[in-house]
Amino acid sequence: MAGDLTENNVVTVSGVVATQLRFSHEIYGEGFFYFILDVPRLSESHDSISVTISERLIGKRKPDIGAGVAIEGQFRSYNSVGESHSRLLLTVFARELAFLDESPVAKNPNSIYLNGYICKKPVYRSTPFGREITDLLIAVNRAYGKSDYIPCISWGRNARFCSNLNVGDNIKVWGRIQSRTYQKKATDGSVANKVAYEVSLSKLETADTRRHGADVGRAPAVPEIANISEGKELDGKARLGARGENAGPAAPDAPDAPDAPDSIPRHGQSAGSAPSNGDNAEQTVAPVVAYAHNT
Repeated sequence: MAGDLTENNVVTVSGVVATQLRFSHEIYGEGFFYFILDVPRLSESHDSISVTISERLIGKRKPDIGAGVAIEGQFRSYNSVGESHSRLLLTVFARELAFLDESPVAKNPNSIYLNGYICKKPVYRSTPFGREITDLLIAVNRAYGKSDYIPCISWGRNARFCSNLNVGDNIKVWGRIQSRTYQKKATDGSVANKVAYEVSLSKLETADTRRHGADVGRAPAVPEIANISEGKELDGKARLGARGENAGPAAPDAPDAPDAPDSIPRHGQSAGSAPSNGDNAEQTVAPVVAYAHNT
């Protein structure tokens, strides 16, 4: 692993701000806000990606709806523990923010690099059309003994290669963050539209053999996100109240994710179970990364 853990997880995304800036949580007197960024695809569709940003990165010009922005940061996960199971909340944690004066046109507006460990047995499957897929869960170390757990998906011959990886293997991957919608039926019979995030891999290498996977091309199109709920306004002002922003709603339900890994290797060694909210001050109030509403 690299000596600088910030190099293990690098994300760059650019697109159009799709939702207003809303308050998420506060840590040690520093307020954090979130918004949804529509990032274009080559297919003229887009991925709607959650971005969490510190108030200290927001100057006189806020990322208002319709603004073109470029974000550099990390793809982070937060473990939400419920009564019956745990779920992963995923968001791009912004380290740098830049505004684009014109419509965002970039050679690659959506890219991510991860250097981490396989923390759950890969799941190989195929689509009804015969497309080979392997689902991965990668643990990526960051500072202060924390780790992020990122769901990834590989395609074609890379999927076959990944199906033979073992828990604890160190792997480096390149790809893009993609969003997809799905429906979940509640116990009362109602159906909720939810959004899930994952990294679609285009290239990979294992740290031991330095073996590279070939490019797999574009992943098949997934449904666009529709009917994103922005929630209701709360009374009072958020930390950016002086700038005219109202506080946002409490975090809505996030999509179900793979079960928390049984063991998370760190720096190539075995470790205990996945951290709970108590292990990370940043997890006391997880940033909103998905929206759900009843139809």
